[in-house]
Order: sequence, then C-alpha cells, then structure tokens
Amino acid sequence: MADQSIPRQRMVEHLRSHYGIKNERVLDAMNRVPRHLFVPEALRSQAYKDNALPISSGQTISQPYIVARMTELLELNGSERVLEIGAGSGYQTAVLSLIARRVYSIERIEGLAAELKEKVVSLGLRNVSVRCDDGTSGWKFYAPFDAILVAAGGPEIPEPLLEQLEVNGRLVIPIGKTQTSQALVRVIRTENGFIEENCGPCAFVPLIGKHAWKEAANN
Repeated sequence: MADQSIPRQRMVEHLRSHYGIKNERVLDAMNRVPRHLFVPEALRSQAYKDNALPISSGQTISQPYIVARMTELLELNGSERVLEIGAGSGYQTAVLSLIARRVYSIERIEGLAAELKEKVVSLGLRNVSVRCDDGTSGWKFYAPFDAILVAAGGPEIPEPLLEQLEVNGRLVIPIGKTQTSQALVRVIRTENGFIEENCGPCAFVPLIGKHAWKEAANN
C-alpha cells in the first residue's frame, strides 16, 4: 500500500485547524500511529478520513476527532497509569501508549482482544496490558488509575470505575439514556467527591456489562 504519512499529516492538521485540538502531545501521537493498520484492509484507503469506520464484531473505530478530544480531556503528561475500557480496534490504545506511562486495556469481545494482543506485540507497545473481560468492573488489581477512558456509551457512570479513579484523576465516558446518543462526560475526582463536566454530544456503540447495558438493543 502507498505511503500513508501524508494523509496522516493532513488528518492531524485538520484536527488542529478545524477542531481546535491544541495538545501537541496528542497531535504528535496521532501523527505517529498508523491508523490504517487498525481498520479492515478493504477500508484502508479511508483510514485518515474524518469519520468512524466499521470493524469486526459489529464494533467501530472512532472518528479521529473523538479519539483526539477524549485523549486531550485526560490531560496526560506522560506519568500516568491509564485504564481503557472498550479497546475495540486498538487504535485509541496505541495513541494512549505514546503519551501515558502505562495503559491497561480491557475489551469484552474475545476476538478483538486477541487481535489487540497481536498488535501490541507487532507494534512494540511495551507499556500496554490487554485483558478480555467486562470493562464496567474495571481492573481492580492495578487500581487506582490516574486516568480512565471509556470508548462505549453507558446509561450512567459505572460505580467501580469511580472507585478505581485516583484523587485528581480524570475519567472520560459517553453517557446517555439511550444506546444511540450520548453526551461526552468528564469526571474529576477531588478530595471531597466528583466533579462532572458535559463536553458535548457524541455517539458510541453501547457499553455492555454488569454496570451498564445488559445487552445491545436490536436495531
């Protein structure tokens, strides 16, 4: 396949100029991660366009903007331990791995988790741990986390994730009363409780698990 560095650079410049993404560490990471390797081969020509794309198991790889926006909201400086819920294609995982100290990634779909483990090895992502499990329960063994990113939409914030968030930590998650539309919410844990911020509308695949939707609704 032709060199993808120029389309990738254009994607990053679009994130900066059109969407106002300012965090240079986020932009640099997205300029380094080969997004085309995280989409099905038939869709690789579309990998750097400004939209979500389907992957296997009825899931999606998020629009580049939403990856940049969610990562920027975590305000990572490179010292953090990050929990990622809903790894999907692994693209967000790879971006996080370049700007966090350690990434703990959970994917509930066995095939996607297995593919991600292979990508972690092939791309040399030495600071990433992958687990196939119900992400809504978090990963208690490695808690607390400095940042938590949830790449699927739930009806409310899972209590275990709040419990596993470090004081001064940030959690970014789509929350909505239906499975088709959500608001992107950032939660900051303080000594006295939690501060919630509404960061605008979004649309994600449903968050399935013990502390979220029990199953995906039929379309």
